[in-house]
Amino acid sequence: MISTISNAFKSREIRNKIFFTLFVLVVYRLGCYITVPGVNARALQAVASSGLVNVLNIFSGGGLTNYSLFAMGVSPFVTAQIVVQLLQMDIVPRFVEWSKQGDVGRRKLNQATRYLTIVLAFVQSIGITAGFNALGQMHLVKTPNAQTFIMIGVLLTAGTMFATWLGDMITQRGLGNGVSMLIFAGIVARTPVGLQQLWQENVSNAAKGQIWQGVLFVAAVLILVIIIIIFVTWVQQAERRIPIQYTRRATTSGSGSYLPLKVNVAGVIPVIFASSLISTPQTILLAFQKTHGDDGWYQVMSKIFNMQTTEGAVLYTVLIVLFTFFYAFVQVNPEKLSENLQKQGSYIPSVWPGHDTQEFVSRLLMRLSTVGSLFLGLVALIPLLASDIWGLDESIGLGGTSLLIIVGVAIDIIRQLDGLMMKRQYVGFIADDQLNEHEEAEKQED
Repeated sequence: MISTISNAFKSREIRNKIFFTLFVLVVYRLGCYITVPGVNARALQAVASSGLVNVLNIFSGGGLTNYSLFAMGVSPFVTAQIVVQLLQMDIVPRFVEWSKQGDVGRRKLNQATRYLTIVLAFVQSIGITAGFNALGQMHLVKTPNAQTFIMIGVLLTAGTMFATWLGDMITQRGLGNGVSMLIFAGIVARTPVGLQQLWQENVSNAAKGQIWQGVLFVAAVLILVIIIIIFVTWVQQAERRIPIQYTRRATTSGSGSYLPLKVNVAGVIPVIFASSLISTPQTILLAFQKTHGDDGWYQVMSKIFNMQTTEGAVLYTVLIVLFTFFYAFVQVNPEKLSENLQKQGSYIPSVWPGHDTQEFVSRLLMRLSTVGSLFLGLVALIPLLASDIWGLDESIGLGGTSLLIIVGVAIDIIRQLDGLMMKRQYVGFIADDQLNEHEEAEKQED
């Protein structure tokens, strides 16, 4: 990894991509400290460690703690993406038609996602502002009236759309997936604060006779984190290689030709989707806490959509599993894959081209997604259950989710750097070959 990064800086094109990405991330981080007018951000410190604040902080990089312009982060955009992708599954005929129109249809779907993001961001920002303001005697909003709530909703919606635009700029001109990079940067920026809190709670604030116990606990947590990082990296890079043979000798690339499919085809997207989807009902429930907080239905719903409870952790894991299967077939479409293999004059040994190839790939994706979903679910669930059983800080419970996102995005960045450098080597090889041909042609003319 170190050699990959050092070699990347030797290329001007790749170096510009890296610096552009860092510049956008710095702009995003600065925006996380600009508090929205009319809000007393210090009032949130009383619930800074609550489940909803921690979940939304994952998507906003700590912007919710300061109630900044990026307090909602990219959570509404991620939720809108989920809805639009679900509607493409023979639910809305127009969306299904757009999904088959290539780049033109993709632009239309992206536009629909943006419009839905605006609606979700506005509703979610007003709901969470009203909910936190009604929570006890917090007095989050200095002047709680309709005009103030609408102003805050408009500003937070504008912040979400600006953050989404920054993510698009990273995707087009920088490194990695823009939305994932913003989430990644927010988690990394908050890591030192989390480590400091862990040290203070278990060592600095411990009694004299329990200091060594606190030190051992912190060391055990760090060792466990390293083990999980190694395990996650190993699984994320594991792949199933499907052998490929070609019918035309001109395109044969040897007996080592294969089609690689990741064991975890969906990557970390299911974790991001599940986190975003489970935070939306929590936001809506906040608006009813003052009037229905003691009702039975409210208590039940609060437990179900709270990842710090056993019920919420189980629901969170189920959502990860479902999204893993769903997104795996979005990433690798068996029908299109079968058509592309036929167009290339290639086939999978012992499998007939066409429908049989499609069924073979579908069965393989189901098996791979089973392993990938169990892997993602366990890594995300175990810290949540440990936090619930042993009463640890709620932010530690979300450590599994954060680790999955960090490792997944880091692997994607390294893979993209390798691809860019390999492309640069091929371009250089072709340019040298053309130069040699040009020199030989000049010699023959002479």
